[in-house]
Amino acid sequence: MSRFDEKMVQYSKEMERLNIPLQRDLLASIVKGLGPSIYKTDAECVSSSDEKELETVKNNFLIKKLLLKDGERIDTAITNAVKTMGKSNRNKYRAIFYYLLVKELKQEYKFEKI
Repeated sequence: MSRFDEKMVQYSKEMERLNIPLQRDLLASIVKGLGPSIYKTDAECVSSSDEKELETVKNNFLIKKLLLKDGERIDTAITNAVKTMGKSNRNKYRAIFYYLLVKELKQEYKFEKI
């Protein structure tokens, strides 16, 4: 099994544990988009207690990559992703966090295979 496949299994199990419905193709596209960062312990997770980290997610992923406008809508999506994954959950995997943001903000079409 490749390292990518191992990560997919890990994230799928975590989503099942958190009762997050899995759309495997979407998760795979998001994981591929994250590149080698998923293999780095520090970069693999989102620290929701660090406001600077959440601002980076907002600016680099939601605004720059997904081309969304800053505003209450994306702030609410970030807050909801933190709640869904559990505020005290220390393993808020970036791939799952981004998956939740994409689903809530209805941006799945940006990850479809062409």
